[in-house]
Amino acid sequence: MGKRFLFRLAAVVLGLLPLIACELTLRGLGLGKPTDSNDPFVGFSDIHPLFVLNKIGSRYEIPKSRQVHFQPDSFAAQKSANEFRIFVLGGSTVQGRPWSIESSFTTWLELHLNAADSTRRYEVINCGGVSYATYRLAPILQEVLKYQPDLVVFCEGHNEFLEDRSYAPIKAQPAAVSFSIRQVSRLHIYNFLRNNVLRVSTPETAKAVLGPEVDARLDWKGGMAEYHRDLEWQRDVITHFESSLQRIVQIANDAEVPLILVSPVSNLQYAPFKSEHRSNMTAAEGKEFDALMKQASELYSSDLNRASELLKRAIAIDDQFAQVHFELGNCFLEQGLIREAREEWIKAKDSDICPLRMLEPMKQIIHEVAKATRTPMIDADAIIAAKSRNGFPDRQWLVDPVHPSMSGHQLIADALAEKMEEMKLVHRQPDWREARETAYREHLASLDHVYFQRGKDRLRSEQGWAHGLAPAVRKK
Repeated sequence: MGKRFLFRLAAVVLGLLPLIACELTLRGLGLGKPTDSNDPFVGFSDIHPLFVLNKIGSRYEIPKSRQVHFQPDSFAAQKSANEFRIFVLGGSTVQGRPWSIESSFTTWLELHLNAADSTRRYEVINCGGVSYATYRLAPILQEVLKYQPDLVVFCEGHNEFLEDRSYAPIKAQPAAVSFSIRQVSRLHIYNFLRNNVLRVSTPETAKAVLGPEVDARLDWKGGMAEYHRDLEWQRDVITHFESSLQRIVQIANDAEVPLILVSPVSNLQYAPFKSEHRSNMTAAEGKEFDALMKQASELYSSDLNRASELLKRAIAIDDQFAQVHFELGNCFLEQGLIREAREEWIKAKDSDICPLRMLEPMKQIIHEVAKATRTPMIDADAIIAAKSRNGFPDRQWLVDPVHPSMSGHQLIADALAEKMEEMKLVHRQPDWREARETAYREHLASLDHVYFQRGKDRLRSEQGWAHGLAPAVRKK
């Protein structure tokens, strides 16, 4: 029996030898790396580097050509021996809007780490691009991995619906199949064969091709009018987000660079940007709905119980109209029904025809991907909710629908530092709290009134943009 077992084992090994040899050959040639896999949903007409060497070759800098969406930042071309280099990728939240990177959580994180641990120098590079979705950040991650990062932080989820793009039919895979594919995708031979088969069976021309820079619909006059309820497109966008996030994790893992995911925060106390009635609503139903909304609005200051009942009757007619959920949430809050208010506001957010705040299914995806891939994650929404007076993110900690206040950014930075300590990437000294507070206070004092005024002006401009008031006219 022992000989029979050994014979069979030898037969299996001999049968696998060609595959093992092929895998080792591809690895030696650098072919079939998981990071070589292209986005299966969209292509790009061109990809420009985010960082270029300055004239004297001493630093990598974000060039002026990219500063429409990014703020200037740089790092040394030659990494010093005691430097711990962190790249933070994301959208306008990472950039620190409506202010800039000087008050983003990236700057507070750098201040925190350098104050708490003097044994080495921490440098945090801000790669936050305004309106940049997850699928546009994957090429940037591939780029920054060339610059000797010690850690990558990824925070995105709000910008996935900004660009207009079409999708080929997407077939959902069973969970077991998806898990098996994730495991086998670590093999170079699998990626090599997959990429070449897809190149033949699904040419790039079958995918939507986007330009090298973001072309958000709201950047153009009349952009809001282009948003309509399209549940199939919404499902495809969410599927694309999940695929892009898994790709982000895979790219970082393949490069053996630690990654922390940050689930973004949303302010529930802002009205939806656009509401639409269900498509099969009759004229009579529409008239009754409008009458109920009007009657409810007249009772907001005198009889909230009656107003709530009228809004519930309106919801019974059309539960897809986002604004009615938002107003019912306001009534519940005034009545002290916090849990009910939050539930209605989430419905309002997820029913928004122009979703500029991450949808709940996408938030769940971040948690599921982090758990399935054992990727460290912090939930900015939960962190800020825990500090909020009503138990959910609101105007106390956010200055608009998605951007935290400076104090909110500090909370995120502190949570990242704590996560880094859990990962044994930083060792904070016993007096780190006092040192951090001093560093925060001194940095805040260094920001002059011009910086704050510029933030106020930008906030007004962004509020107009979010409501479809961009002045630029798209050329036909």
